[in-house]
Amino acid sequence: MLASLRTDLEIARRGYLRYAAYPAATAAGAFTNIIFGLMRGSVLLALFAERERIGAYDAAATIAYVWLTQGLLNVVALWGWQELALRVRTGDIATDLIRPIHPMRTALATDYGRAAYQLIFRGIPPVAVGVLAFHAVLPADPLVWLAFVASLGLAVAVSFGFRLLYNLAAFWTTDTRGTMILALVVMSVFSGFVIPIQFFPPWLAAIANATPFPAMVQTPVDIFVGVTRGPAILVALAGQLGWAAGMLLKSYWVFALGTRRLVVQGG
Repeated sequence: MLASLRTDLEIARRGYLRYAAYPAATAAGAFTNIIFGLMRGSVLLALFAERERIGAYDAAATIAYVWLTQGLLNVVALWGWQELALRVRTGDIATDLIRPIHPMRTALATDYGRAAYQLIFRGIPPVAVGVLAFHAVLPADPLVWLAFVASLGLAVAVSFGFRLLYNLAAFWTTDTRGTMILALVVMSVFSGFVIPIQFFPPWLAAIANATPFPAMVQTPVDIFVGVTRGPAILVALAGQLGWAAGMLLKSYWVFALGTRRLVVQGG
């Protein structure tokens, strides 16, 4: 068990180092996140010109939401992840299958390394701008921070499970771009990234909350800004854990189906 954990940590470390090799791209990405944070903040704050609250959100919570979601965008990796699909298309997945560690275990550990790097270098800067320039309020309770970190770790797992599913379409089609674009649009809206799910009409919020997508963004954000508090935090974390387990198990099953029909050039 301990040896297995050390292996996963080493794979995660290599995932971290892989993204650390491009500091200029990271800096440019963080700058872009901050610019979009300014635009999103201006638009959402305009909604409070004639009202004090929308659902459980007031203007202060909305400011924190904007900068936190800009920071979490690349941590949770909502957009653009297609590494597994590319490995299937190029045939590199055949090499992965003969290695002693399951490809999906390797990919998950690598993704946590990626998420750790993105949290430090693309997650913290937008939040710091929100705190320093827009007086976004940070949680004062250490337990809230602990719950948020746990929620964020589960959010990465849920996101990874969903990203695997639309990447695995590469086993059945030579072009996964359509599947990926559709998945990204649905995920962006129903995760609570575009606007908080609290802002949705009740019928649309009910649909969103019946999907795994809020567990990727909205749940950790609600814990951070204080919308979810007390015993409700444990319920939220349990829900995320359930979605993470369900998405990963579903991905393993689809992966097994895909490998049964895998044909690699040359044999």
